[in-house]
Amino acid sequence: MTGLQVIQGEQNIEINRENYDHYNDENLNFKAQPGISEELVRQISKDKNEPEWMLNKRLTGLRVFNEKPIPEWGPDLSELDLNSIIYFMKPNAKKNSKSWSDVPEDIRKTYERLGIPKAEQNALGGVGAQYESEIVYHNLKKDLEDKGVVFLDMDEALQKHPELVKKYFMTTCVPINLHKFSALHAAVWSGGTFIYIPKNVKVDIPLQAYFRMNAKKGGQFEHTLIIVDEGAEVHYIEGCSAPQYTENSLHAGCVEVHVLKNARARYSSIENWSKNTYNLNTKRSMVHENAIMEWVNGNLGSHITMLYPCSMLIGKNAKSDYIGIAYAGKDQFQDTGCKVYHLAPNTSSSIISKGISKNGGISSYRGLISIKKGCINSKSSVRCDGLMLDNASKALTCPTMEVNENDVKVAHEAAVGKVGEDQLFYLMSRGLSEEEATNMIVSGFIEPIVKELPLEYAVELNRLIQLEIENSVS
Repeated sequence: MTGLQVIQGEQNIEINRENYDHYNDENLNFKAQPGISEELVRQISKDKNEPEWMLNKRLTGLRVFNEKPIPEWGPDLSELDLNSIIYFMKPNAKKNSKSWSDVPEDIRKTYERLGIPKAEQNALGGVGAQYESEIVYHNLKKDLEDKGVVFLDMDEALQKHPELVKKYFMTTCVPINLHKFSALHAAVWSGGTFIYIPKNVKVDIPLQAYFRMNAKKGGQFEHTLIIVDEGAEVHYIEGCSAPQYTENSLHAGCVEVHVLKNARARYSSIENWSKNTYNLNTKRSMVHENAIMEWVNGNLGSHITMLYPCSMLIGKNAKSDYIGIAYAGKDQFQDTGCKVYHLAPNTSSSIISKGISKNGGISSYRGLISIKKGCINSKSSVRCDGLMLDNASKALTCPTMEVNENDVKVAHEAAVGKVGEDQLFYLMSRGLSEEEATNMIVSGFIEPIVKELPLEYAVELNRLIQLEIENSVS
């Protein structure tokens, strides 16, 4: 649960926007100078006492980052000044506290406003909380620990499980040279989440991490690495937010999920960055034989988001499902979607994407379905819908299909439209205000998405969108 309050067990959940926009005075042990350099990369690695192979990965990332150009095929990134971003900040707080009472009061109160400690008590198997560049709180329930579940922050995992990290960290899933911002991430990553679920262990309550940026012109580059061993299952939830400033911030995290034979993973995320944040995140999964990967994504905040969770179906009968929603208001461009590579026979994928735009915002679906030669009996279904709430907004769909095998089934549907005047008239004639009628139409539009979220998160997503509609100026 993030930034919400449950009232007497009912579904009426009130969300205070100030919970997200509140910020603390800076209280840091270390704050790098703006910009990126080899000296900074080496300093980060030394500070974390990393092995030489990780430093070499960082230096490779820096080299590739300097070589690759800024992407020009999507939203305009020309106003993002990468030399003004602060790439590493250490809060004045103990790392990996096991008790919230050990977290400094100002930081603890931030997470209390966001509802994290209460959610941990009521509905979660473990929680990690990152503030700026470091994890300040991390805990896992003992019964899961006794089953061999590993839930650590990435810095600690590198020390305690170096072989696993070396095997999976930015190797086959997210190569360092995938694009400019994956390379940047490799160079300056800090914090994040490491999860290992042993064979045949089914974690029936979610694990959650929450990533919070506080400082002006800050960058956050957490790395999430999830390994779900054969026959195991896990549901991981990630929340993100930042206060709003006039200066731009950058989020370029990375998520890697390895779903081994007969395993199942669900990754749910509600990203509510402030409207001065560039959200250039990379999320990818490797899905093995008979395994299932499920993505559930909600994107509301940020000035620009470029995010396309990707599944690589490398084992026969592997499956990937994606459901996502994006809301774009004034001065926002939400460029989101999903990519699936069918690389084995009998693989299947399903994509449902919903975009909402208002007050000049742009929401776009950008996706790819690729079915390689020899992947017989593969199936894919894509539906992307865009809803515009006024005449000033845009809803776009940019789907790509690459099918190199005949014995497959591929279906694609796309619809872009405005809120119908007849719908509004009908609802308003029944006593609803225009705002209430609009909210009802939007709630129906996103219903396939929110029903896949746990109850508290589903209601939160609805209320956040309602708040965006209420606070926008027509």
